[in-house]
Amino acid sequence: MNSSNPFFKNKNFTNTSKADVLDNADVMTISGTINKSLILLGLLAIAFAVTWYMTFQGYNPMVLTIGGAISGFVLVLITSFKPEYSRQLAPGYAICEGLFLGGISAIFELTSYAGIAMQAISATMVTFVVCFMLYKYEIIKVTEKFKSVVISATIAIAAFYLISWLLSMFTSYQPVHYGNSWMSIGISIFVIIIASLNLFLDFNQIEKGALNRNPKYMEWFSAMGLIITLVWLYVEFLRLLSKLSRD
Repeated sequence: MNSSNPFFKNKNFTNTSKADVLDNADVMTISGTINKSLILLGLLAIAFAVTWYMTFQGYNPMVLTIGGAISGFVLVLITSFKPEYSRQLAPGYAICEGLFLGGISAIFELTSYAGIAMQAISATMVTFVVCFMLYKYEIIKVTEKFKSVVISATIAIAAFYLISWLLSMFTSYQPVHYGNSWMSIGISIFVIIIASLNLFLDFNQIEKGALNRNPKYMEWFSAMGLIITLVWLYVEFLRLLSKLSRD
């Protein structure tokens, strides 16, 4: 139970054969993972701008938005089982998620209030920096108990979302996390807290991967996993801000 992010459960983090590593140039490093993460964020931002621009130019972004979401999910599944392909698939995932996020952000911008997307981006980045500093200076330590609590909470959230979605699809059930009730807002805040705590697990697994001298391609794999958490966090901030803006 190392991380609730499925990427960081891969056996490559804990069962790497040293025979696969030829020299220091072929091993995973923290700096290398940071560089790969910045590349993926850059690609995501470019794709984000495409659907954002299309929406405000009067084009319907739904094809790119939905296509990006589905394609991104497929790439996550493939890379989860074949991390050695992450060098090729991680950039594609970043582009797909950028198309998806750009589309839904533009929709929220039009249906909630101007500036909500920038507020969500700012909140996500501030949360990331705060969590990173807390981890770096060991103010919050990633213990086995910490991991167990975060993983259990993340699984519970995933199950809750899935069951609520299925019930709303086939019955007249209205999920409690919809709308802007105090309960719905409280659920969103709780989910944001859990998503933020997942960042600590991600940082810890990246550090472990570097210490274990995992193969170089695991930098792309790790960067992709970190982007997954940031995307989740950003979407939840969008949802919360939208709820708070309603009368």
